[in-house]
Formats: sequence, structure tokens, C-alpha cells
Amino acid sequence: MIKKWTFYLSLVCSIAYLSSGFKPFAVENHNWFQSNNQKEMSYLFPSQEEEDYANLNVPFTGKFFIGFKEAVAFKESQGSYHKINSLGYMGKYQFGFETLKTIGIKDSVAFLNNPKLQEKAFVALLSKNKWELRDEILYYSGKIVSGVEITESGILAAAHLGGAGSVKRFLNSNGNKKCKDDYGTSVKTYMRDFGGYETTGIIADSNAKVK
Repeated sequence: MIKKWTFYLSLVCSIAYLSSGFKPFAVENHNWFQSNNQKEMSYLFPSQEEEDYANLNVPFTGKFFIGFKEAVAFKESQGSYHKINSLGYMGKYQFGFETLKTIGIKDSVAFLNNPKLQEKAFVALLSKNKWELRDEILYYSGKIVSGVEITESGILAAAHLGGAGSVKRFLNSNGNKKCKDDYGTSVKTYMRDFGGYETTGIIADSNAKVK
């Protein structure tokens, strides 16, 4: 009987000893971890105020080449590969059939139904225009023409809109010749809106073709 009581007493003492190891003797108060309900937590979304979202850009593409491509595409077609406008321009980047032929594409139906081909066509036309406008890019980059800072990406975007000839007329006239497309969008507007993007990776090629 004494042995049994000794066993139970030892067991209770052991449990009490072990349990005491999990009880903190002092709890530190870290004020840096606590929030003050009187302070506005400005990083919380969603917000009911529309202006809180005005400067958000999701997804973020910045001034990288992918940002340039998507910005031009949104301006041209809202990014739709299958769009044909009222003038017959086709695809995500709104190519005319004659322009497509200059970069080796002769089947407009196949072009319209092939997103990969459209992406290649955009790069090929950039390469061709970069060659055509290489002197203008070298001479005018960084200069202000008609209130717009001229950059390589702005020149290439404007050439995509109205052709290399329109860009040359605008720059060589110091902005006095107001070159516009059939919808009234000017070369100057494209140079302004698409300036400062990363396009140095585009290789100037007078005979650029889609392969």
C-alpha cells in the first residue's frame, strides 16, 4: 500500500515539475508589435474611395519592353488579337495588309488567328523602322521637339502608327508638320505617350522578316 502511494506521489511531483517548464515567469511587452487604433493604416485595401486606386498599376510592367508592347497593344486594340477596325487594320497591334507584306506575311487570315505570329510581326516591324529611323534616333534622342522629349521608344511607337515617313516629317520640321492617322491621333501624341521605354534590345534590320 505504501509503495502504491509512493508511486502516485512521485508521478504527481514529476508532472508538476515538468508543467512548470512551460509557464513563462515574465512576459515582455513589445510596443513595436502593437497598433494604435487612432492611427490610419493606409496600406489596407480595398478602400471605398476611388482615388485610393488612381496610381495603382497592376500588373506592373514599368518601362521594360513588355510594358512597351502591352501599352501599344492596348492603345491599338485593347490587347485583342482578333480585332479588325473600320479601316481594315488587324490584330493586337493593328497591322495593315501592305505593311504585313513588307515583313513577309501574305496570309492575313492566318495572321489574325495566330497570336505568336502577331508578336513576331510587331518585333520585325520595330526592327525595320529602327533601321529606317536610325539617324533620327541618334540625332533627336533627348531633344525637345514641339514640347515633347524625343526617345527611341517614342519614335518607334510613332512609326508604328503612321510610318517612318511621318516621323521624319514631324522631326525634320521641328514639329511644325502635324502628322495624324485617319482617326486623328498624331505622331506627336505617340512620341509623348510611349517615350522612355526600354527598346535598346531591338536590332535595327532593313530587311526584317517574320520567320
